Amino acid sequence: MEKHKGKKCCESPPAGSYHIEGIISVDERGQMVLPKEARVKAGIQAGDKLALVAWRKGDRVCCFSLIKVEEMGEMLGELVSSLMATAPESKK
Repeated sequence: MEKHKGKKCCESPPAGSYHIEGIISVDERGQMVLPKEARVKAGIQAGDKLALVAWRKGDRVCCFSLIKVEEMGEMLGELVSSLMATAPESKK
């Protein structure tokens, strides 16, 4: 696997907005296991759906985030509401 020396991929999130919960290994079939403690803290249970969100820099993926699908709807709703609240009124 090629290493990208000296190239920062993901911009650092604001201080205090993230925490490393553990280290995950990928097995020969490409499978990973989220540590139990992290699942408990996040309230992730069997059957939950998670969206895998990729952060890109140019044409490569450099970071991933997992977001519960049920929370994505709430996040998108809040984003749309805030955009509508700040949008200039349409002219008639």
